[in-house]
Amino acid sequence: MAIRNIVKNGDPVLRKVCRSVLNFDEKLATLLDDMIETMNYAEGVGLAAPQVGILRRVCVIDVGNGPIELVNPAIIAEEGEQIGSEGCLSVPGQSGTVKRPMKVTVKAQDRNGKTFEITGEELLARAFCHEIDHLNGILYLDKVIRG
Repeated sequence: MAIRNIVKNGDPVLRKVCRSVLNFDEKLATLLDDMIETMNYAEGVGLAAPQVGILRRVCVIDVGNGPIELVNPAIIAEEGEQIGSEGCLSVPGQSGTVKRPMKVTVKAQDRNGKTFEITGEELLARAFCHEIDHLNGILYLDKVIRG
């Protein structure tokens, strides 16, 4: 495992739409392991592949209950609303108020290609939305409602 460099705001890679993962191989497993290590080292709760310069639909999240790996994730259901502060490892030293769903269900694949669904509420729902936005070239800065 290795700690990777986190791409900062202004780098064009953060504004690109990521491609789907087709190969569930050792290269993907290494990327996921490195992303978890990088996220933990940076003390973040989530990290998307474009934040380490990889344009693939991969993200990892850990809101305190252990890491969740999402490959080719898509939000399939949302409900409710929450408004709260967000920051981002690619936008150090800044935060902003963003409106997100209170509850989100995501369909994704694991590192072996097995499809699963996972539902998160509150912080986990916010993290799902934030990281999946990264995979579509969207930063939380685009959604700030109050500085």
